[in-house]
Amino acid sequence: MTEKELRRYSKVVVDGVEQAPSRAMLRAVGFEEQDFQRPQVGIASTWSMVTPCNMHIDKLAVKAAAGVDAAGGKGVIFNTISVSDGISMGTPGMRYSLVSREIIADSIEAVVGAQGFDGVVTIGGCDKNMPGCVMAMARLNRPSVFVYGGTIKPGRGRRDIVSVFEAVGAHSAGKIDDAELLDVEQTAIPGPGACGGMYTANTMASAIEALGMSLVNSSAQEAVSDSKVDDCTRAGEAVLELIRQDIKPRDIMTKKAFENAITVVIALGGSTNAVLHLLAMAREAAVELSLDDFTRIGQNVPVLADVKPSGKYLMSELIAIGGIQPLMKRLLNEGLLHGDCLTVSGKTVAENLADVADYPEGQDIVKDFAEPIKANSHLVVLYGNLAPDGAVAKISGKEGLQFSGRARVYHSEEQALQAILDNDIVAGDVIVIRYEGPKGAPGMREMLSPTGAIMGKGLGAEVALITDGRFSGGSHGFVVGHVSPEAAVGGPIALVEEGDGITIDAERRQILLDVTPEILEQRRQAWSRPPSTVKTGILAKYRAEVSSASLGAITEAPDWD
Repeated sequence: MTEKELRRYSKVVVDGVEQAPSRAMLRAVGFEEQDFQRPQVGIASTWSMVTPCNMHIDKLAVKAAAGVDAAGGKGVIFNTISVSDGISMGTPGMRYSLVSREIIADSIEAVVGAQGFDGVVTIGGCDKNMPGCVMAMARLNRPSVFVYGGTIKPGRGRRDIVSVFEAVGAHSAGKIDDAELLDVEQTAIPGPGACGGMYTANTMASAIEALGMSLVNSSAQEAVSDSKVDDCTRAGEAVLELIRQDIKPRDIMTKKAFENAITVVIALGGSTNAVLHLLAMAREAAVELSLDDFTRIGQNVPVLADVKPSGKYLMSELIAIGGIQPLMKRLLNEGLLHGDCLTVSGKTVAENLADVADYPEGQDIVKDFAEPIKANSHLVVLYGNLAPDGAVAKISGKEGLQFSGRARVYHSEEQALQAILDNDIVAGDVIVIRYEGPKGAPGMREMLSPTGAIMGKGLGAEVALITDGRFSGGSHGFVVGHVSPEAAVGGPIALVEEGDGITIDAERRQILLDVTPEILEQRRQAWSRPPSTVKTGILAKYRAEVSSASLGAITEAPDWD
């Protein structure tokens, strides 16, 4: 390609006499004369001081821009938003969390489209901004690289944010006093970086690397490290090479690439949110992906990583033994990965893994195939009269594979949490939290506060929790989310009454309400949707456009004839 051909989009903005006003504006933000002849790369930074996950990303964006410049392009940094799940958890503010994924994707599309960037580097460090970044890159389909902001270092005593949520439950149960709770609060979060277990941030970083949209090891670096700085510089260089080779996201984000991402998520014991986000990312990449693909792949892929929340180890400890690349090589050797998938390095998955060494002898974090944590997927898609369109359970096996109990019904997360803290929940209960789905909340809140309280009280193996909302990657226990159709559209979960029998069977992949069809129909006829306090603003817009969780809770505008 000629230099002008490399500037497929930016030349429209800066070439010719008629674009003199554009060039004048760009000179004011630092463009030199020669920069107008270089490919322009937008560096989408998710920096803010809203959350520790993103507080360092401004510096990483500068390094990425420098990498672009050194490789012969012109890097231009811009920002998009981020909201903190950990801070808003358990409050009405959590309604905005999943909504922010769509805002982030829309805002990156808007800036890149308006400014005419020839390529994109996105840097994300928290649950929603990562899939939001990739959704935008797939939508724009311009040469792009995603950079993970990196995981946080462990707090004192290997604490992390989930330690704090579970300490709240322990405090309520009288297991720790005020001083001990304060000590956990003060020492769990030592600085920058995403939450430290295999929660949603580290899950999605690993999935995006397995998908091929990050450079090798981007998912397995601490936020404050020389390797993360180098990752950003190399990403800036790599995007210029992608522009030269005309390799675009949809060349990389194929059906087989998504299958690789699902495989790695399962092997790592990753978050249920990966189901939601991978469905949404696939939709933007025009790839057909469904809940049943997770079941199909999960039948053959074991859980191998003994990582939090269900396991022992933190992401930083997985990084210390080599990150996810040795795991990917093991999966490739077992025939569980597609080695011919292209990646942003310009090489295939197999080529990237060719020289990767195995984990060191004696490590206990990643198990052998002969002795897995679980022989098949912990992400179990359930169907039944309670979830005709599907639900997603996170079953490690430690809680058992089947649970039957009586329904305890709550119309909000706050109601359920108070009942747990007040000792109203006992062994054998199935907590039902409804009207928390994509339309119902609106925004499909995460339920880390209730699940953390359950674990802190020692009830993890004795009660179950089902919801049309979703779970934090830090949630564990016998939990089922994404129940579809949701209560707000009259799904069967809206018809559950106090004391109804509910059975969750992970082996048969069923979730059943022990109520006859005739009684369910009577309840349906009597049902009416509770009034919502949300009348205007982004939440109201989201409610009008959002799809079912079974489709990834994506937003879609009506067709335009």
